[in-house]
Amino acid sequence: MIAFHTPEDVENAVAKAAAVAPDLAALPAHRRASALDHVSRRLAERAEEFAQAINDDSGKPLKWARAEVTRAISTFRWAAEEARRFSGELQRLDTDPSAEGRLALLRRVPRGPVLGIAPFNFPLNLVAHKVAPALAVGAPIVLKPAPATPKAAFLLGDLLAETDLPDGAWSVLHLSNEDTARLVEDPRLPVVSFTGSGPVGWGIKDRVPRKHVTLELGGNAAAIVAPDWPDLEFAAQRIATFAMYQAGQSCISVQRLYVHTDVYDALAEAVVRHVRELDVAGDVGPLINEAAAERVEAWVGEASATVLTGGTRDGLVYAPTVLADVPEDAKVSTEEVFGPVVTLTRVAGVEEAFDRVNASRYGLQAGLFTTDVRLAFRAAQRLQVGGVIVGDVPSYRADQMPYGGVKESGVGREGLRAAMEDLTEPRVLVLTGLEL
Repeated sequence: MIAFHTPEDVENAVAKAAAVAPDLAALPAHRRASALDHVSRRLAERAEEFAQAINDDSGKPLKWARAEVTRAISTFRWAAEEARRFSGELQRLDTDPSAEGRLALLRRVPRGPVLGIAPFNFPLNLVAHKVAPALAVGAPIVLKPAPATPKAAFLLGDLLAETDLPDGAWSVLHLSNEDTARLVEDPRLPVVSFTGSGPVGWGIKDRVPRKHVTLELGGNAAAIVAPDWPDLEFAAQRIATFAMYQAGQSCISVQRLYVHTDVYDALAEAVVRHVRELDVAGDVGPLINEAAAERVEAWVGEASATVLTGGTRDGLVYAPTVLADVPEDAKVSTEEVFGPVVTLTRVAGVEEAFDRVNASRYGLQAGLFTTDVRLAFRAAQRLQVGGVIVGDVPSYRADQMPYGGVKESGVGREGLRAAMEDLTEPRVLVLTGLEL
């Protein structure tokens, strides 16, 4: 059991972050990169310990906990590499006669200390996506992990403590949601990076409109299967796996599936078969708490849909569930289930599928199973999402790529370079009297 930090602990962490901000921003790139490289190496050395901590806190199956640790190792490695090349750009100003001999140097500088608020579902890698880019640009970070899953974040703190980063560059605070709300308003933390539920995230943005707030708020990710896709078994296996992995508690788990009528029956049969082959303990796992499991059960029950498989609950474990004939206004279609549930819908054409994907108030990522490159570009133009994954499920994410959504899925982007730009602002230095 990790005790909550006291108000004195919080004040100490925030005061140190504010005090060290100028020094950390001026710290040479090689020192910031070296610290991030160290964390990456030590994570690799202690990988099993971190995976077990994730499993202990959340019940996440070890196969997925180990995969999360592997991603976090890469996240810190990418941050170290980006820290070394985050250099700015030159801009000639003598394009007008009045600016002859002038040159602008555009650099990005930290907006200030960051409050990072991480969720329970990826208690290490989503923590890494707060900490790594902040340290890469030289911004102190006060990290608040989810109350249900703090162990991995505190183990990460042990690794950061082994570096030569200055005191106050980082801190990890175990706080209740009520104490976090007060911390959000602290003017010494001008940046808030939040990943979690929509009502909480938008509430933060409304409460501190003068702060720079980035939000990753999830969605109800959709996959489309076009009639030209040649390997329905592959599509079904990927859909089954990533609709149900870690009990569907991923912002980009497959929740909605739109299948062209020409391949619907074969695809539906294959998805159900692959879902039934999953090992519930090793592949799916439990929901985070009883309330979450009860909510999933209630939403499925009130959907009045055809249950092709699953639809039962045993404590924290909700059976992997495939639904058909789901009303468009059912919560399992319109809201984020965050549970092991996928809905199947037959469509007459891909354009209809695009319209149904866009009908959601969320827009994080979408998957499109097609081999038609023109259709892929059409999807990128039509779909109102932050990313389109062609030939795979929407659950694919490379940690170095920009990641985030539109509409009620949030504002801003994660992914190392994208997050580093988000945590900084441009500063211009104009040099005069130069021979260009």
